[in-house]
Amino acid sequence: MKRGVVAAIAFGLVGTAVLIGLGVWQLQRLAWKEGLIAALEARLAAEPVAVPGSPDPARDAFLQVRAAGEVGGRELHVLTSQQPWGPGFRVIAPMTLDDGRRILVDLGYVPEAEKAAARPPARGKVVGALYWPDEVDGFTPPPDLAANIWFARDLPAMARALSTEPLLIVAESHPLGASPLPLRLGVNLPNDHLQYALTWFSLALIWAVMSAMLVRREARRRGAFGPNVSD
Repeated sequence: MKRGVVAAIAFGLVGTAVLIGLGVWQLQRLAWKEGLIAALEARLAAEPVAVPGSPDPARDAFLQVRAAGEVGGRELHVLTSQQPWGPGFRVIAPMTLDDGRRILVDLGYVPEAEKAAARPPARGKVVGALYWPDEVDGFTPPPDLAANIWFARDLPAMARALSTEPLLIVAESHPLGASPLPLRLGVNLPNDHLQYALTWFSLALIWAVMSAMLVRREARRRGAFGPNVSD
């Protein structure tokens, strides 16, 4: 077997193996992501527990909690849009728990027309899920503090602004009544790993077929198989 044929075979095998390996890796990622989604959904479906004393984002994200205390006062408004009502704001407010801790509560949605409506503080219970939003990146504008318009739930900055712990409950129910409208937290993690795996496996098949054609052409050209062909 001539050197060119050997090189073509090696080129095909290595490329195909790499592409298959990437597809297998995506299947492993798929299993991991499905497990993570199932775990988070199980937390959301569980009975609410007391707010942890030392919450941990890795352990407690999406944990269903209940809290009692006073909710409201100064608000921070996060620009959003909610079907079928359209543009509006998420209302982020402080909550002073009965034990004296101050945390943040995402009370839910208000339409633009109700942004400036009076919402006096109220005592009662909040039920919801702990959430550490990852919404701030290099393209997120800074908040318009004069107009009280934020463009993301920036947990550390909001905690500083309202003098609370950097801990957020996304409320399913709260003592302020029907407005703001609570928006129940759901698991919306992207999970495209099966599509990626199929793409890599398809590329592996294409690579293998094209490599086989290259080997056959080299073999014929070099005379490794079949009749000799002059260079």
